[in-house]
Amino acid sequence: MSDLSKYFDYNATTPMSATAREIWNEASEQLWHNPSSLYREAGYAKQRLDDAREDLADLLGVDAPERVVFTSGATEANNAIVRYFSRSKRGKLAFSAIEHPCVEASVSEFCETGGTFEIPVDPGSGVVDLDALESGLRSGGLSAVSIMAANNETGVLQPWREVAALCREQEIPFHSDAAQWIGKMPLEGLGECDWITGSGHKFGGGKGVGFLMMPEEGGEDFHAAVGGPQEEGRRAGTENLPAILAMVGALEEMSGLDFGKERAEGRDRFEARVKEELGIQIIGESAPRLWNTSMILLPREKNLKWLTRLSGLGFAVSTGSACSAGKGNPSRVMAAMGLDFDEMGRVLRLSGGWESTPENWDALAGALVSVGAEL
Repeated sequence: MSDLSKYFDYNATTPMSATAREIWNEASEQLWHNPSSLYREAGYAKQRLDDAREDLADLLGVDAPERVVFTSGATEANNAIVRYFSRSKRGKLAFSAIEHPCVEASVSEFCETGGTFEIPVDPGSGVVDLDALESGLRSGGLSAVSIMAANNETGVLQPWREVAALCREQEIPFHSDAAQWIGKMPLEGLGECDWITGSGHKFGGGKGVGFLMMPEEGGEDFHAAVGGPQEEGRRAGTENLPAILAMVGALEEMSGLDFGKERAEGRDRFEARVKEELGIQIIGESAPRLWNTSMILLPREKNLKWLTRLSGLGFAVSTGSACSAGKGNPSRVMAAMGLDFDEMGRVLRLSGGWESTPENWDALAGALVSVGAEL
């Protein structure tokens, strides 16, 4: 069993919480029936599914539970939303230069050549350029906007509230991939976005389950998957009820935790030490960031050398997005922030969790300094 005190890859995935595991086990034993069937036990499963939808809507601040659609995760949800947006002939789909690969790849797959508008970010901070977006919106040439809530690599928080307001003024649909925000930051205001996507395994809810939130009006012809009538016909396929209940239970638990600035104490102490002792640069340091995330530019040697040695000491870290790691491809996020190819090969992403203590971060700093001395 892995040592969570040395696990610093929470942005890739999180362990299932004890609460979620208990809910999942109970539901797997007692609620394995198909919610779409007509007998009594299936009816009870359907009721629990409806209850979970209402609970999630309440957490997101949404008055209409039918806006919530359960999916297999944020990747499926983001694919479906981009595919839906791509059918619009009213203008271009705008998306930021730092979107997750599942959004960027969907744009490449589903949108016609010339049918997109990439919004740049400030190279120093990694924050999306609101002036560029506003200019695009006021030009009248955009049909939809997709900007993530928090970046999965740098942890930099994006101004999704401001973007939502700008889009609302122009009556343009706005989608925010909130997979990294949800479970780490307050949920207030997310319900004001038109489209939101989330993934259970990012906040202790288990893998293979997620959700999307639709706008209150519009989207009648939206289908994440076609086939049966599940999810009001918006996403065919028998619902994974145990996973859905576990995910909602985990999010309820997370929403009650403290999101104060002191949460970043361990990360900040870690960064101060490695900057002083190793000359490491912190990417996106000037911008507001997730309290758990530190993306560092190493002073020398390839990041895989550092990662391998840290792994040998029991520490789990990443070279960037888990969806891109190991492919040898340049990171769009790093490129958008002005890093050259050599620098991209010297980046590590460190992401703690709710279980990570300041002492755990201190131990990671000590290990990094030790590896630096070896190299």
